[in-house]
Amino acid sequence: MLPRAEYEELLARADESAEDEEDIAIYDTRKAELAEAGVATLPKEVSAAILHGDSRLKAIRQWKDITQLHLSFKTGISQGYLSDLESGRRAGTPETIAKLADALSVPINWLS
Repeated sequence: MLPRAEYEELLARADESAEDEEDIAIYDTRKAELAEAGVATLPKEVSAAILHGDSRLKAIRQWKDITQLHLSFKTGISQGYLSDLESGRRAGTPETIAKLADALSVPINWLS
């Protein structure tokens, strides 16, 4: 016989396990849909950096191993403005975002 508390703990673990399996199935389905549609997904390193608080721009720039100064030279956008974009102090215009996406060789939707 099992004490009631242990029984309830086993039930809770089973529920959590089933929920995890459902989440994984949803994730796998959505990822397959995106792949079929030809949508490029963010690399796991970029996603991890975003989850830790970095902006998409900063996470992608660092993933590409490019400094703000180098990106500034490639785009003609000042380093200070890039810093403001990365910190969220300013929002970039569609033209600016397009320049950054081109310079970083990433899909524009990764930065918008």
